[in-house]
Amino acid sequence: MEARRDIFQAIADPTRRAIIALIALQAMTPNAIAEHFDSTRQAVSKHLQILTACELVTQKQQGREIYYQLEVNKMKEIDKWLSQFRKIWEGRFDQLDNVLLTIKNKKK
Repeated sequence: MEARRDIFQAIADPTRRAIIALIALQAMTPNAIAEHFDSTRQAVSKHLQILTACELVTQKQQGREIYYQLEVNKMKEIDKWLSQFRKIWEGRFDQLDNVLLTIKNKKK
């Protein structure tokens, strides 16, 4: 059995990010998801398995169909991790604004 995957490894793949974007709007069957890609149905299934293992998507049975839907709380974990860097970047941009304003004022 494969070890539980890291969510950041999962979202590093552009196809998996595209799948997340697709199902963010509505739950979809694997076949409906696969129609949006040039890869095989099996390749899309592998991506869905990885996303499921990372708990970024969940499966829901409706009749004979399985629908994949985005796990919003897991996405919030990613956002929370990124927010610490967002604060650093914003602080640096503020510092840059101050430096540029100082340079501009000295030229006058």
